[in-house]
Amino acid sequence: MEFASLYDRRSSRIAALLFLTITFTASAAAHTISEVASTVPSNGDLNPYGVAVVPTTTGSLVRGNILVSNFNTSMNLQGTGTTIVQISPRGSVSLFAQIDASTLPGPCPGGVGLTTALVALKTGWVIVGSLPTTDGTSATAQAGCLLVLDSNGKVVETFYGSLINGPWDMTALDLGHEVQLFVTNVLNGTVAAGGDVVKQGTVLRLNLSVTKGSMPSLQSMTIVGSGFSERTDPAALVIGPTGLALSRDGLFLYVADTLNNRIAVIAFPSFRFDSARTGETLTQGGALNGPLGLTIAANGNILAVNGNNGLLVFISPFGGQISKVFLDTTGTPPGAGALFGLADVDGRIFFVDDAENQLNVFE
Repeated sequence: MEFASLYDRRSSRIAALLFLTITFTASAAAHTISEVASTVPSNGDLNPYGVAVVPTTTGSLVRGNILVSNFNTSMNLQGTGTTIVQISPRGSVSLFAQIDASTLPGPCPGGVGLTTALVALKTGWVIVGSLPTTDGTSATAQAGCLLVLDSNGKVVETFYGSLINGPWDMTALDLGHEVQLFVTNVLNGTVAAGGDVVKQGTVLRLNLSVTKGSMPSLQSMTIVGSGFSERTDPAALVIGPTGLALSRDGLFLYVADTLNNRIAVIAFPSFRFDSARTGETLTQGGALNGPLGLTIAANGNILAVNGNNGLLVFISPFGGQISKVFLDTTGTPPGAGALFGLADVDGRIFFVDDAENQLNVFE
């Protein structure tokens, strides 16, 4: 009832959202997709996963640039990538970080394999998830951690522990000196199940304090979502709850329930002290086909990219699937396994295409 009543209080926005929907649909033919830059750094890392927009110029970070994390090494082994590249909207590329597992300042069970879990904070810190393997297969996947980097790309601390188990994607409520990270975890019981589906995927909230001149300090961890379907996969390593996106007002957390072709919503994620389980269903089926990355558009719509067919799906905050467009048509079947992280920057949608190892823009 709380969920429904809060949606009712937002009903005054329906007319504006419908107008934006009609405007987008009418002008969809005018949109184009173009390459911004290759995401492959000098060491040859492949499979770009995470995307984060830099909010503040500090250190080597430049406001408005896009950070991209790589999941694979040049040998194309999943869960072994160690680099984050920084790309300007005009296509200039620089290496932000290359992480050496042997010199980490704290534990990260299994080492380094950078995932879609990537955020850049207003205070200049960058946080990225690691789900590492030793040989690129799920049989050797380990719990990993969250790596905290300073604005020059140096790892300064790690967040790890029993609740962090295969961090797969992440979003943040960034209030400056107080930050809430929301992280999906996909290794709870999956390796032991040997490919069978288990319903143990979680969404974890980490509350951080960020004091000027000091590293982020972890204050608490709370499971706000649980029971999501997940399994290992020979092609994708692991499939489970992936994309996360917060509504503009921070009251709703959207979760890509990948195996169930569903977008879930968890109400009041910042204030929960218990699990909402798999949340409420915002939308399911339709154009959704293995949804992975999520982000919020400038107009408040939810953008989801499919892992199985290369589609970008536009969804209203009320659950209507507004429209869809192909962002990738390569491979067999077309678009399969190509799309992961994305971000809306003033109506321009930047997204990684890991079939081509590049950052593209839809505008």
